[in-house]
Amino acid sequence: MLDSATSYVSDSLLEDVPHLSDYIPDLPTYPDPLQDNPSYAVVKQYYVNQDDTVAQQIVVHKNSSRGTLFRRAGPAQKVYFDSKEVYACIVTCGGLCPGLNTVIRELVCGLYHMYGVHKVLGIEGGYRGFYSRNTIPLTPKIVNDIHKRGGTILKTSYGGHDTSKIVDSIQDRGINQVYILGGFGTQNEAAMIFEEIRRRGLKVAVVGIPKTIDNDIPVIDKSIGFDTAVEEAQRAINSAHVEAESAENGIGVVKLMGHCSGFIAMYATFASRDVDCCLIPESPFYLEGPGGVLEFIEKRLREQGHMVIVIAEGAGQELILPSDKSNKNRPDAASDDLFHDVSLWLSLKIKDHFARSKKMAINLKYIDPTYMIRAIPSNASDNVFCTLLAQSAIHGAMAGYTGFTVGPVNGRNCYIPFHLINEGQKRVVITDRMWARLLSSTHQPSFVNPLHITEEAKAE
Repeated sequence: MLDSATSYVSDSLLEDVPHLSDYIPDLPTYPDPLQDNPSYAVVKQYYVNQDDTVAQQIVVHKNSSRGTLFRRAGPAQKVYFDSKEVYACIVTCGGLCPGLNTVIRELVCGLYHMYGVHKVLGIEGGYRGFYSRNTIPLTPKIVNDIHKRGGTILKTSYGGHDTSKIVDSIQDRGINQVYILGGFGTQNEAAMIFEEIRRRGLKVAVVGIPKTIDNDIPVIDKSIGFDTAVEEAQRAINSAHVEAESAENGIGVVKLMGHCSGFIAMYATFASRDVDCCLIPESPFYLEGPGGVLEFIEKRLREQGHMVIVIAEGAGQELILPSDKSNKNRPDAASDDLFHDVSLWLSLKIKDHFARSKKMAINLKYIDPTYMIRAIPSNASDNVFCTLLAQSAIHGAMAGYTGFTVGPVNGRNCYIPFHLINEGQKRVVITDRMWARLLSSTHQPSFVNPLHITEEAKAE
């Protein structure tokens, strides 16, 4: 059954987002304040046509349909909020990632300078801040330099979601625009907030901004902080390479973030060119026996005398026996799921293997930069990306759209309905050419039975 906002455009499917006018009749409209903004006076065709769409698939067969389309993000000629009456709030939820402060800054400055909105509230401590009354007023002066700092000035937390209490707080405060920064779980909870707001018939726009260092949110090209994470991971990989290369039979093991998706590990490995083996959650592997990881380590050490291994934190979870599952890799027990520290376990297994076999003495260094990476400020690329994302979110809310996440699809920012974002996490496709390129770069075996890959490809 199609979502109510889904419609057909020619031979394609438009996954449109909800609009306030869908459930609130006779809403007044106002001229877009941007038309009187001197900063945009020289811009031609600045407004986005309401029929502009972006295709999810840009490579299609010449005789096939264009597939799924999304509404293109951007300013509209008419807005559904009087700037003087807008009371916006911003909340950050879940774990840290680079770029949070940049998005907060650009939301505040964009509302102020583009639309003349002067009432913006920061909700402290994640979702529970709504009903525990932890708030701070936000102005361009307050947020002016925060993009130079890591973390979030609003603080964050896992959990604390109570739909009824949150919407009660929104209603009591008179808030009419809600900007929610968070990952996969947070966007799912944002959808619940939107549904309750719609059920109550409130004129409140709910906008999600995708924040996850793992880059595992579906549909969109990437989320904030990913580029910075990949760049910063290079420092850890380079350190591991120096340590390994400077020792006889040196092995550098680098643990990177990625619970269910190995995008950081894959891209950092591909960019580094110093990695000999990359292990991610999507690609199963085994240690012992012919074709296993341990055999490959021995082979690589004999060939070049050192090696670097990058492992995503969620890889190989099925390998740890119940007796080995005392170590957890997430000290914040409130996070979505507790994963076992396979990287440390693997390091111990490698040491034990070479100690038992007595074939060669190794020198292993284990590096875990995960919490260092997510706490740094965003780099230049992410700063630009965060700015465009925040401005697109504002344009959508002012135009009356609600119940959506903003994100890039094939390089163009779009409005994507919550239900698509919440269908499942994006994962590395190991039958895709990108994974093949990585294997070609590291010269590692796939560590899986080729028959299994063929069966997976047929299933997909």
